[in-house]
Amino acid sequence: MNRWSRALLASLFLLGVGSVAGCKKSDAAGEGARTLKVGVNPVPHGEILRVAVPVAERAGTHVQVVEFTDYVQPNLALADGQLDANYFQHVPYLERFSADRKLTLVSVGAVHLEPLALYSTKHAQLAELPEGAKVTIPADPSNAGRALRLLEQQGLLRLRDGVGAAATIQDVVGNPRKLELREIDAEQQPRTLEDVDAAVINGNYFLEARKNLRLNAKTLAQESAKDNPYANVLVVRKGDEARPEIQALVKALRSEEVRRFIEKTYEGAVVPAF
Repeated sequence: MNRWSRALLASLFLLGVGSVAGCKKSDAAGEGARTLKVGVNPVPHGEILRVAVPVAERAGTHVQVVEFTDYVQPNLALADGQLDANYFQHVPYLERFSADRKLTLVSVGAVHLEPLALYSTKHAQLAELPEGAKVTIPADPSNAGRALRLLEQQGLLRLRDGVGAAATIQDVVGNPRKLELREIDAEQQPRTLEDVDAAVINGNYFLEARKNLRLNAKTLAQESAKDNPYANVLVVRKGDEARPEIQALVKALRSEEVRRFIEKTYEGAVVPAF
């Protein structure tokens, strides 16, 4: 082998070593990347989370957004390991759902509040609700109790003393306007609003219907945001609270970028809870 051939082989060898080293460096970087799969309802949770994603990225945490349209599957998917976290619910719902299903899920921080409200497409103000008005409330226990308390605060109902957030329709002991109360799945309420006089609807489902279904409704009453226990939270499996990527996501969701987005976009229909 002449001198030129040996030099060529040496160059090719060094090039090969450099390529392998480059691959190993790239693979290591990929292995070190922290990615979270986070389940959300589309509006407003998905919209808010997508604002937080680049903030988390700057801290080295990648986020994959997974959308659900109900209140059941996000918790089940988190419990069985399909998700790393979810963001769609408040603590009373989380505690009731976890107890019923024997799940060990915990909140790692509040992000926003969607004040529950009484909406109508037929009436412009509360005083217009007729005797015997048909009113729907969410069917899940925690939001049903919350809805009944809102109606009581507006003088439309009276609930059994001491029942609190656990109230059900059976706890109604006073109904001066003889309202016809009916529980239906929360996600179906906006679609059936035109068939009833009014409905106490979760903020996320109303916002989604207003955006996608062009639902036009008046707000007859809204719960106060002050000292409200129903802030929506980021939830993980118990034991994952201290994971660095989880903490990075909490910080991103409670960043000034997210605060400004909520205040500008939802005009009081969603408010920051941090």
